Amino acid sequence: MKIVNKIIWSIFLTLFAIQPYAQEVAKFTVFAGNTNRKDCPVGVNMEQISYNEDLGALVLFEKVGEKEIPVPCQLEPGHSSRLWFVLSGETTKGESREFIIRHQTQKNDFTTIRLHKNRGKLSLKFQEKPILDYQFETVYPPAGINPLYKRSGFIHPLWSPGGEVLSRVQPPDHYHHYGIWGPWTKTHIEGREVDFWNLIKGQGTVKFSGFLSEVEGPVFSSFKALQKHIDFGGRGEDQVAINEVLDVRAWNIDQQGRVWLIDYTTTLNTPLDSGIMLDAYRYGGGIGFRATGKWHKDNSSVLTSENKDRLNADGTKAKWCLIEGESATAEERSGILFMGHTANREFPEPMRVWPVNANRGRGDVYFEFCPIRNRDWMIKKGNDYTLKYRLLVFDGTLSVEEAEKYWQDFVNPPRVEIRNLK
Repeated sequence: MKIVNKIIWSIFLTLFAIQPYAQEVAKFTVFAGNTNRKDCPVGVNMEQISYNEDLGALVLFEKVGEKEIPVPCQLEPGHSSRLWFVLSGETTKGESREFIIRHQTQKNDFTTIRLHKNRGKLSLKFQEKPILDYQFETVYPPAGINPLYKRSGFIHPLWSPGGEVLSRVQPPDHYHHYGIWGPWTKTHIEGREVDFWNLIKGQGTVKFSGFLSEVEGPVFSSFKALQKHIDFGGRGEDQVAINEVLDVRAWNIDQQGRVWLIDYTTTLNTPLDSGIMLDAYRYGGGIGFRATGKWHKDNSSVLTSENKDRLNADGTKAKWCLIEGESATAEERSGILFMGHTANREFPEPMRVWPVNANRGRGDVYFEFCPIRNRDWMIKKGNDYTLKYRLLVFDGTLSVEEAEKYWQDFVNPPRVEIRNLK
């Protein structure tokens, strides 16, 4: 009998050992607050939680009645460690939801946005659907065009979920336009003008210098790129006037891939002892966008959070700007919601919006959040300066109420209350 008992006990231990080991780490509640939520990224401050990765990966479950439903989560280490997940589906204002963090030896398998390098581009894709390309190798202008127009370090193409290309580079009317990029225009270094955007002047340019990080995960995939703003007119050799860290993050908020949610964060500093002045001007900003050549005054629209359109938006301030236009998708229309953050300089930010008679009356679409439109900005050595933006890319149309909700998710995310710490 003792031998039989030992055999049974041995089998039990073996079966137990091969089960995914799970130990509760913490519980927390997410409060929607005064805003309706839908598929909203949420970060849990892990500095308040004691956990040991040697015990297994962190996994997340939502408590719904007596059930525990697995939720994709992703740990972002760093100065302020966060466990990210998406508060999926609809969460009505005033509601709360319960979650449990555990250690588990076997991670759950969830869809991931993939990063792929090919022919000088870093591509982000959801399954086989392209989201965007970041161009890290130098792109030259067409044959016969001055090579001063070459540059690297920009996003193009940006696709809609239905496959419509929404951005444009090197249009014949402005060969220095590059999809989505940071066009700092009028600047001064020790009293000397340097233009990093109008490349034909030969005063400066922007060059990709290297990737600082590349991350793939079930909640977001991202990259950080170092971009150097080169001054051609300094004494001696060309000099770096601005170091820019561009952090691009695509959130996996919709498992059907019906929308893209992209964070675009740019951090500037300068190695120059004298610093660099970003002059007040109608062009010059943290994020600029030249839209597809398909869009013009008769088949596209602009609407800001302050109810301004292409007739009166230019030079005004806004929390967000909604740009839509005709497309070949099933919905026959696609768009981008550009959102600015409350932490940004000059928030709500001034904008450059091409009027309806732009480009010889055709009304092509150009948009830019322009934090130096009304006031100079001195970039001093030893300091970092950050601008944060978020883009919602979609097919069809977006209502004002939906735009405001997505902006609230960006600047006023749901509150997390941690309890039962282990």
